[in-house]
Amino acid sequence: MPNNPPDEGNPVTQQADDQPKALKPALESMTLLVAAVIVHDKATDRVVLLQRSETAKFAQGMWDLPVGKSEPGEPITETAVRELYEETGLTVKPESLKVAHIIHGAWGVEAPNGFLTVVFAAHEWGGEPENREPRKHSQVRWVDADAVPENFVDTASSALHRYLTGGTEVSLNGWR
Repeated sequence: MPNNPPDEGNPVTQQADDQPKALKPALESMTLLVAAVIVHDKATDRVVLLQRSETAKFAQGMWDLPVGKSEPGEPITETAVRELYEETGLTVKPESLKVAHIIHGAWGVEAPNGFLTVVFAAHEWGGEPENREPRKHSQVRWVDADAVPENFVDTASSALHRYLTGGTEVSLNGWR
């Protein structure tokens, strides 16, 4: 293999001895990676939802799933576990998460180049839901699966509905 110098705009970095060298990210084409979790108590047919506060950066006053952005180098299952705990206080094991739905959006508030949300379902958890981020959320609570509020973030609502009804597992939002 030739030993070519890296492009000036894309310095090469060594990640580890057993990892290939990586180029600087192509930020202009990056898609935001997001994880959401449907905590579903099948025995009582309830799900954990949160309502965004009136001062939230996104979807003020609307209902949503526990959801958040992936950190650089973080596996998506760890994102789901971390965000669920940060927002609700609930704990789940990464290996207990099951992919419930995938949303590919062409554009988002913090994602002008699109976003990919992996929605997981969790049927085993520890703790009781609590609002751990009161400046972002007005409430976090169990909601009957057949009484999900209408004032819900569209993409998350669609994913939750499709999960609960056994519908399609991938949805596209904003693509032509």
